Amino acid sequence: MTDPSPSMQRISQLASHLTRPPHPKTFLRNFTSKMASNNNSNIHLYTVGTPNGIKVSILLEELGLPYKVTPISFSKNEQKEPWFLEINPNGRIPALTDTLPDGTPINLFESGSIMQYLVDRYDTEHKVSYPRGSKEAYEVNNWLHWQMGGLGPMQGQANHFFRYAPEKIQYGIDRYQNETRRLYSVMEKQLSREGGEYLVGDRPTIADFACWGWVAAHHWAGVSLDEFPKLEAWLHRLLERPGVEKGRHVPSRHTAFDMKNKSEEELEKEAEKSKAWVQAGMKADAKR
Repeated sequence: MTDPSPSMQRISQLASHLTRPPHPKTFLRNFTSKMASNNNSNIHLYTVGTPNGIKVSILLEELGLPYKVTPISFSKNEQKEPWFLEINPNGRIPALTDTLPDGTPINLFESGSIMQYLVDRYDTEHKVSYPRGSKEAYEVNNWLHWQMGGLGPMQGQANHFFRYAPEKIQYGIDRYQNETRRLYSVMEKQLSREGGEYLVGDRPTIADFACWGWVAAHHWAGVSLDEFPKLEAWLHRLLERPGVEKGRHVPSRHTAFDMKNKSEEELEKEAEKSKAWVQAGMKADAKR
């Protein structure tokens, strides 16, 4: 019998690959990759409905990911309990747990880090992100870090001195409200560029979602959006998105927009509910 031709040999090789069962490691790698691409997850979010907390729930809803939620009670100081500190040693929300494709559990904390993880792993179609290494991806990173290092801390201090401080210190109120306004003006300028519906490029990204909750809470900080029309339009443009609308109400109803319709006397009563645990938390942290 003559030897088979090269073409027949190639057909035989292909047939053997089609019928040969995959190596167990190859099968597991392909299976877990498929699971990740299908947006299956083991995500558990530990959160409160603050501007930092709703960043992550908004992103999860935008990505259409299944997740579990555990509300954390600040009044009970649950974020300082040992079980929570195992997830986030810093004792702050939000925190998130998940399982990596190889089966390894992972704990994530700091809202920006959590958001970067979620888009890196699950936003394979770049619905709310850009391909890694692209110009836009680096620009998104700029604005995410800008929010984490600027907008959040400065507006947070405006909240504290304006609403929670045991005594009114006008210097502190003015300092942080003015800095919040300055940061809003930076966003206003960015959104005023041609085609500037979002902070970066042609789609909302984690940069927008990270900033949204803070801008939505502007009235609580004592800052008006009257001089920032582009920013106000951006705020309501994002609100029209189903993911933002649903995610902002996790784990409880989002009430930031209610504040504008309340008198200062009513707002002071709202603040009084939180002053006690804010002060208690500060004293506890000072002892560490």
